[in-house]
Amino acid sequence: MTEFTPLASLLGGALIGLSAVLLMAYEGRIAGISGVAGRLLPPYRDGAFLSRFGFVVGLVAAPLIMQIVTGQPVMQTVSGNLPLMAVAGLIVGFGSVWGYGCTSGHGVCGLSRLSLRSFVATGVFMAVAVATVFVTRHLIGG
Repeated sequence: MTEFTPLASLLGGALIGLSAVLLMAYEGRIAGISGVAGRLLPPYRDGAFLSRFGFVVGLVAAPLIMQIVTGQPVMQTVSGNLPLMAVAGLIVGFGSVWGYGCTSGHGVCGLSRLSLRSFVATGVFMAVAVATVFVTRHLIGG
């Protein structure tokens, strides 16, 4: 189990919101991680490769910087079951393409813009997340 840390959660949420606002203000784009990462691959349609690359580097570097600043290791639990991870990644990728966005695009940016499509998408992926946790913890025995 992960311990809930209200202050760290509040600060993290504020930084996520700030990054979404800054990307919208400077690039006119929604901070959907799947879209940002997907546009790092060719064909390149605009000149925003460096800003997208920097955004993704920031996502990867943030835990490393946090560890350096606090001196505490950043704990993350990831399954060691590689076939399961590959299937899960494909399902998430398919879902973000089919739903025209991901959790960050719909859940952070879409909800704040009062997008009906984002309300529906967020409701669907939250319901699936709740069902997945229930099944893996109570029916499969995780």
